[in-house]
Amino acid sequence: MLVTVLDLAFLFFFSLASLFILRKGARRVGLIDKPDFRKHHEGAVPLVGGIAICISLLYFLLNNPDIIPHTTLYASSIVVLVTLGALDDKYDVDFKIRFGVQGLLAVAMIMLGNIELSRLGDIFGIGYIKLDLMGYVLTILAVIGAINAFNMVDGIDGLLGGLSTVTFASLGALLFLNGHSAMGYLCIVLTVIIMPYLVLNLGLLGRKRKVFMGDAGSMLIGFTVVWFLLLASQSETHAAIRPVTALWLIALPLMDMATIMFRRLKRGDSPFKPDREHLHHIFQRIGLSSRQTLALICLLAGVLAVIGIIGELFHVPEHIMFVGFLVCFFAYCMMLRYIWRITTFLHAKMGKNEFNDGARALGPRS
Repeated sequence: MLVTVLDLAFLFFFSLASLFILRKGARRVGLIDKPDFRKHHEGAVPLVGGIAICISLLYFLLNNPDIIPHTTLYASSIVVLVTLGALDDKYDVDFKIRFGVQGLLAVAMIMLGNIELSRLGDIFGIGYIKLDLMGYVLTILAVIGAINAFNMVDGIDGLLGGLSTVTFASLGALLFLNGHSAMGYLCIVLTVIIMPYLVLNLGLLGRKRKVFMGDAGSMLIGFTVVWFLLLASQSETHAAIRPVTALWLIALPLMDMATIMFRRLKRGDSPFKPDREHLHHIFQRIGLSSRQTLALICLLAGVLAVIGIIGELFHVPEHIMFVGFLVCFFAYCMMLRYIWRITTFLHAKMGKNEFNDGARALGPRS
């Protein structure tokens, strides 16, 4: 136990040191985020959070190569994604190229690692569902969807780090409880590695030391989440969790992405067109501060994850858990629609400037 605590403490400080070293280099090469009409942070902030997390994780995997299957394939994949993300942060890579690379990595996951979405369980109450060839297509969509779901929530300080911590901590707890301690420990390692980023991103060591995750980080986290969830849920003989439980562990990023993309398509925009209509934007639009918004969203994500954990531990039938997830998704959509209409009405009635003065300033991008 003492060795484990010391190892985690070392990884925390390794990640922290990586951030301090990389943030200096980022300014020299121009890997920084500057404010614009969508990003309301102050000054140029280094985009090195994801790179530091990747380096720290690779160091751990190098010293523990057997902790999960196909460690080399996973490590190679995240190096590709973080490199692509860093290039995107600096040069704004076309989304078609990003999706293409993500899709190719999903194919590599299937063909080289035999990791795929092959079963849905009994989510419809009509018996066990296997996907066969359709599983290949759904796996690629799941990889691209998870990566971009976590990319889309990266909108205020601490949110991406907070939501990923909720997911990894929840999954790690379930894995430990179900006897899969090695992979559970890796989830805890990831949580510890992310913590130094949260410390700097939230300005706890001073605003001049602030860093952002960048697309490199959101791609790394989204890909890691889907890789771990597939490993944990898709084995026919040694599955640690049921497929429906995975939905609850990443419920909020999934719901936010689906709702936003549907709203964009409905008004004739590209589903990938950036805007300020995410849940965190709406909470700030009604007057919550950045910290209050962060706390509330992470609390909601935690509640949804706990529901999934309870359903898994008490063997609540899968179709009931799936219906419950759909009910929560519908309630989420209605909540966002209601809040958006109210704030839009107030915005129009009170006048843009007066309404903005009555609400708190929108928070910075994380």
